[in-house]
Amino acid sequence: MTIEDIKLLIKGNEHRTLELKKTTGELKDGMKSACAFLNTEGGCLIFGIAPVSLKIMGQQVTDSTQREIAQELAKIEPAIDARPEYVELPDSDGRQLIVFHFDKWKDGQVPYTYQGCPYYRIESTTKQMPRDMYNERLRRSSPVKFAWDAQIADGIAISDLSEERIRGTVRSGVAGGRINASAESDSVETLLTKFKLLQNGKPTNAAVALFGANVDGYPQLRLRMARFRGTDKMEFIDNKSAAGNFFDLLDAGIEFCFKHLNLSGKIVGLRREEHLDIPFEALREALTNAICHRRYDDLSATVSLAIYDDRVEITNPGCFTHGLTPANIKQSHDSFPYNHTIAQVLFLSTYLENWGTGVNRMVDLCRKQGLPEPEYLSDGYTVKIIFWKSAKKVDSKNGTVNGTVNGKNAPINEKDAPVNAPVNGKDAPVNVGVNVGVNVGVNEQSVLKMILKDSRVTAKQVANAINVTQRQAERLFASLTKKGLIERIGSDKTGYWKVIEKQ
Repeated sequence: MTIEDIKLLIKGNEHRTLELKKTTGELKDGMKSACAFLNTEGGCLIFGIAPVSLKIMGQQVTDSTQREIAQELAKIEPAIDARPEYVELPDSDGRQLIVFHFDKWKDGQVPYTYQGCPYYRIESTTKQMPRDMYNERLRRSSPVKFAWDAQIADGIAISDLSEERIRGTVRSGVAGGRINASAESDSVETLLTKFKLLQNGKPTNAAVALFGANVDGYPQLRLRMARFRGTDKMEFIDNKSAAGNFFDLLDAGIEFCFKHLNLSGKIVGLRREEHLDIPFEALREALTNAICHRRYDDLSATVSLAIYDDRVEITNPGCFTHGLTPANIKQSHDSFPYNHTIAQVLFLSTYLENWGTGVNRMVDLCRKQGLPEPEYLSDGYTVKIIFWKSAKKVDSKNGTVNGTVNGKNAPINEKDAPVNAPVNGKDAPVNVGVNVGVNVGVNEQSVLKMILKDSRVTAKQVANAINVTQRQAERLFASLTKKGLIERIGSDKTGYWKVIEKQ
């Protein structure tokens, strides 16, 4: 580098990638800037030029100067190979400029520190790196070692976890062919070990997030839910908050969707297909992703589910990684789970795939129902997915949306369209073809909805929910099976119910 090169470089004074110091008397401050360059966009550090005035003064460089520089560079960790360039000033008494060039930060690297403290660059200023940024970079550099879900849960014992949820996860995995059937007879401790949810015999944060029976010490294990009137947040129709493990939150979110979204039907061939305003499977996929991939080390933030007259928004605290953006998320890509341990357990239980195909599945489901593709937004701190409802006419007077059920207007307000309303407004046959009829009653509709929410729902759970006897609930299952609306997959003990044609 020549003097002319340096004059051209400093023409615009200090900026994000340039720091000027008069002499190595400011060596310590210079090394803080060097650390900041390494943690940001890289940059050039020059000793021998006065900032602001940009006077090129240079300095005498002795053996002592070089030793001091080497000693301070050694305080930057991880170690760097930064070799200064000495540029002699013309017509001087041997004075020189000391020039350093530092590479930019690369995602996945351990954050650099100087004397144990990390720095980063904001425009022309060197600042101490915020703790959450430092922790996030540590996590990305070694997810297994530094990830929140891999850390031991303070004060939590195996007895604080829900055995019912653990064994339910195993049954799902066995039914889906991802877990060996022999696992059903394993002890809880053995299962947690196989799921890699124990560290030195103690549950990890992932174990609590997945199976915690009591999550009072985990404020981030929450789901905020709201139904707004109209298309903004000015007026609530319903506002709830749920606390619990992954499965508790997913159940609460799905229940809220069924409460506040229309269920409508149409005849396709010889069958009647039932649909929510937004495809149920797409909503479940989006909620699963939001709860699984959120940043759990952010204690103040929660996943949120907001239902408006024209859309549904699901937002989680986090960011896209590995080059994914709202613009390219729908393109083919691999899976990059933020919480590896949590994601692996959900994969084994069939709640999640690990091929990065979830987004395309949601797109296909919306297209099949004649809806716009879901949209993604991200501001670097949150990720939001937006599902748009089919075109509806908004009543500007009261802010409600009129959908249709069987071709008739049906307000989506809960009080006007109860969840358990029969499809045709009465318990009567639905003619679906010549000489073919299907009786879809109120209680049968309730059973279908419960199966859509939980494919392993039992007759006892149905009986309690709709206030009938267990025997009557069993008859409802039998009736729906006979009508070809549902079928049993697997055994009575470990199997699950499947709704035909996504009823």
